[in-house]
Amino acid sequence: MSNLVTDYATVARNVDGGEHDEHDFIIVGGGTAGCVLAARLSERPDIRVLVIEAGQSGRTLFESRAPAGFAELFRGPHDYSFYTVPQQHAANKKKFWPRARLLGGCMAHYGAPSDYDEFASIVGDDSWSWKNFETYFRKFENYTPDPRFPHVDASLRGSHGPVTVGYHAHIWEASPLFIEASINAGVPFNPDFTTSNGTLGTNKIMTYIDGRHERVSAEAAYLTPDVLARPNLKVVTLARVTRIIFDSSSGTPRAVAVEFANEKQHAPRFRVCHPSMLHSGGAVHTPQILMLSGVGPASILNKHNIPVLVDSPGVGANLLDHPMFALRLKDKLGISFNFTKPYDLTSTFKFVKALTQYKIFGTGPFSSNIGEAVAFFRTDDQKLFPPAEFNNDIEDSTSGPNAPDIELIIVPAAVDDSNLSLETGLHAYSVVTTILRPTSVGSIQLDSADPWDHPIIDPNYLATQHDLDVMIRGVRGAYKIAHTAPLTNVTDVGSTHPLLDHHFDRLSDKELGEIIRNRVETLYHPFGTCTMGKAEDPAAVLDTQLRVRGALGLRVCDASVYPKLVSGHTTAPVLAAAEKLADIIKAEYPATV
Repeated sequence: MSNLVTDYATVARNVDGGEHDEHDFIIVGGGTAGCVLAARLSERPDIRVLVIEAGQSGRTLFESRAPAGFAELFRGPHDYSFYTVPQQHAANKKKFWPRARLLGGCMAHYGAPSDYDEFASIVGDDSWSWKNFETYFRKFENYTPDPRFPHVDASLRGSHGPVTVGYHAHIWEASPLFIEASINAGVPFNPDFTTSNGTLGTNKIMTYIDGRHERVSAEAAYLTPDVLARPNLKVVTLARVTRIIFDSSSGTPRAVAVEFANEKQHAPRFRVCHPSMLHSGGAVHTPQILMLSGVGPASILNKHNIPVLVDSPGVGANLLDHPMFALRLKDKLGISFNFTKPYDLTSTFKFVKALTQYKIFGTGPFSSNIGEAVAFFRTDDQKLFPPAEFNNDIEDSTSGPNAPDIELIIVPAAVDDSNLSLETGLHAYSVVTTILRPTSVGSIQLDSADPWDHPIIDPNYLATQHDLDVMIRGVRGAYKIAHTAPLTNVTDVGSTHPLLDHHFDRLSDKELGEIIRNRVETLYHPFGTCTMGKAEDPAAVLDTQLRVRGALGLRVCDASVYPKLVSGHTTAPVLAAAEKLADIIKAEYPATV
């Protein structure tokens, strides 16, 4: 878009040629939180805002706008294409970790209300409890009632926010069958997962979608043409921040400038000064940039000869993620989305038809977000897992009795390593099992002092027996639902295909556990690597106003700030945190015009 800045000299100076000081706030990273903060702060004409983003706009990318197109971004030019270190407890495999290189960035799910009460207790600040924090979810929401889903109580949802929330135009034939089978297996129906009534149950899930049936990213919602036209907002793209500059002359280090360079050319380097900085690089890049700048564990900084400005052991620690396992089953009706990678004349026709249908009408398979229907439940649910068949000695890691520890998502394809194609021409579907409250904890560390090197990512999947036990129980639940009517109308229960999982009912927990360790993947929800917390907690990088402890003029706002994972999807908590921080900052800076 023409409003986006790629001529860096208009907002900064070459490192060797002086410095600009034209901005009240610099936002490092134009992802989910960065877009919210940019839009909300620049609502005040007396606050000058500069956003520096390594990626570009996603508005012109079909793969970003079409709900079913997200997987096509993986391993491409708009993806960092990270890989983890070999996972010691997951067959020693490196796991693919997609991270978007785009402005503004899923399912509209917020976790359980008790998650936020637990956060408030951990950090010692009741403003983060559900009763107080819920207002920020409603602030960003713009829900329009859908006659197909009359059970949703619209009075409990926000209706004037920038983020349109609703249901996709397309409903895959097996999605309602999955919901019915889940109910028949013992999972209750839930009319709306995102209210104070809680998240346990099964239903079609809402997502961020507009009236044209296009995916709504934070960029699309917040950085509208009118917002980008504000004279007090500038958004720099294709520019990676390489370090934060601190002034320690008065004792406590103060963030005074950032250096950045072109994402592809790595040079020349530019520097821009500011009185306040907001770091919104995400759970991977935020700790990386902080450590490159001298804020982090002294042992790691010393290893890479980086001067230690703030010894903060929590930077990069506490890496949390939602591990997932795809149960893959034969589709006997031939209704799967196996045509998304055409392999013959028939699949090519289906692909072209679906593409045309979406581009003209905004409907059809490409208007699906792939994961349309879900089930949230607890592994100690005795209706789903009768005591006569299952023991109940799994540790409870949830935030409360009404919070789930498993999510199932039905997917109209056999998922393999973040691809929607297991075998050419195979009609199969998946039930993705996700551990919502894992107890395994990993880390983000520097590989070198070079900002262009990828960090060391170690999510430490399945390191605890708890996580393996929960995943095994969740997969057992997924298998049960797949073999419960009416989903048996789709599941080919007699299939013996060697790449599919119809034999799982004959496996012991030990045998199933080995398969899970071999195939576990990420659900793309890294969290917690710069967590807020109490002053006496040495692992707390931030206070509850999201200020970096031990430094001045620097805040963090992204998925890294939460001390534990939400038992759901992670976009909404980040949107809400950014809305909250924008209000905090505006209150601290009285309007001058």
